[in-house]
Amino acid sequence: MITITEKAAGKVREIASSENLEGQGLRLRVVGGGCAGFTYDLYFEDKMGEMDEEFECNGVKLFVDPLSFQYLEATEIDYVEGVHGSGFKFNNPNVKGSCGCGSSFSA
Repeated sequence: MITITEKAAGKVREIASSENLEGQGLRLRVVGGGCAGFTYDLYFEDKMGEMDEEFECNGVKLFVDPLSFQYLEATEIDYVEGVHGSGFKFNNPNVKGSCGCGSSFSA
């Protein structure tokens, strides 16, 4: 299962509202790239794919393809704000290592 905190869900709803994307789900993917091997990709999508896993947490629908799911199982998505900026943070127990800047990971 993949979860999203209430704070992150609120930010997703805020973005969806400002972009006229209400009712769409959030696509969560793992893509190759970055200095450690993989990066996260998030974007809005109006329907899930034929083989996708669908989760709903705190009022947000999450769509995950089977390949990405193997790297994301049990991940929690949070939203953090700090001195160096703000953004979505992935608390992924499957990560074996990450790059120095934290934008990519290895599993």
